[in-house]
Amino acid sequence: MDILRRLVDANAQRSQGAVRFRPDTWRPRLEPFEAGHVLDIGKESTSGRRGDRELGRDDVTALRSHAGDDPAGLRDLFVAVMIWGSGTTNGRGPRHTYAALSDARLKDVLRDTHASVRSGNLEAAYTRFTLNGVGRSFFTKWFAALDDRGPDADRALILDARVFRSLNALGWTSREAAGVSHWPTRYAVYVSTMHTWARELGVTAEWLEWLLFDVNGRVSVEAA
Repeated sequence: MDILRRLVDANAQRSQGAVRFRPDTWRPRLEPFEAGHVLDIGKESTSGRRGDRELGRDDVTALRSHAGDDPAGLRDLFVAVMIWGSGTTNGRGPRHTYAALSDARLKDVLRDTHASVRSGNLEAAYTRFTLNGVGRSFFTKWFAALDDRGPDADRALILDARVFRSLNALGWTSREAAGVSHWPTRYAVYVSTMHTWARELGVTAEWLEWLLFDVNGRVSVEAA
């Protein structure tokens, strides 16, 4: 906690920025599913190639309010999450999104995990999520985008390789903390632990998750 507190203090004035994406790269993968309109979210980018757009976490969260329980709305939110998570650095994002949209399980998986997350059953959501092309780094982004519970709840958080690297650098492992190798349980324990730390540090768990992603394991350097 001492290292984590120094890390938080050193980065207290920083915040998560938007990611840039290229609609022309995504359009051929989305239009077969009538999801090309999702590319209009965010805003026009002032950097990069002409036609690039920027999408922030707040944009994805705002889209959640329009999704509701409607299957098409949930699909659009899922696509937005995949775009946001890929940006311009993950060239496989469009292909993997196409694979997920082509998966016959898509509608049921999005519906069921939506219900599980909103009821606070993150273990069930983790267990239920199985779609072609989508691993933990992205389906936990989906969980985080879905979770609209109040500030007192331990809302779903993203768990990807960069966050993992920072957690391990801090000396924390999900398996040891959970006491089991079962991944759904380990994910739920990670979420609970992050919220506990965030409350102690006086920050939001979402911001703390982003910070661990951003430093990518360089906890001692960033805290110095």
